[in-house]
Amino acid sequence: RALFAEFAAELNDPEQRRLYEEEVAALERERGVEVRFVHPTPGFVLRTSQEGSRRCYINVCSNALMGEPRARAERGGHRWELPYSLAPGREELRPAGRRRLLYDVVFHPSALRLAARSARFRRLLCDTALEAVESRCGVRLDRHNATVLRGVSYKGIPQAPVIRSPLPGGAPKPPDDGESPLPPF
Repeated sequence: RALFAEFAAELNDPEQRRLYEEEVAALERERGVEVRFVHPTPGFVLRTSQEGSRRCYINVCSNALMGEPRARAERGGHRWELPYSLAPGREELRPAGRRRLLYDVVFHPSALRLAARSARFRRLLCDTALEAVESRCGVRLDRHNATVLRGVSYKGIPQAPVIRSPLPGGAPKPPDDGESPLPPF
């Protein structure tokens, strides 16, 4: 128990988390991939149900790594481009012992600022988040009864997904000294 408590404390230590992220980024750089951790900043929470029976929550968050929202004027209005990042859905155990489904959809901070000022833009952001979860996770959500929870900015424990992009030039060639116990990538 003492070892497990020590391990849990180490996981929650911000300095250890930073060190872990640096090590992962260095390892991925060796493989020719740039890794950026997307730490979600809480925004607001959508409550809905999945497949008509399971309650689920969509955390609409922000991070400056996402692209800014852009509007293009079109006949009859504007067409918005809302870049986002979607973390895989996860199940967390509530204090009462019941499980809840959580999804994080991350937009640029300016998108959440626009949503705070305009009810129409907030509805657009909510529709985009619902559509993202449905299309990328292959689930059906109850859009009709989806509601924004008042006074709640985030549900669950924040997790930082990663954005991977290939580095120019690809992975560097490892030295061929014949002493590596690992097979080549």
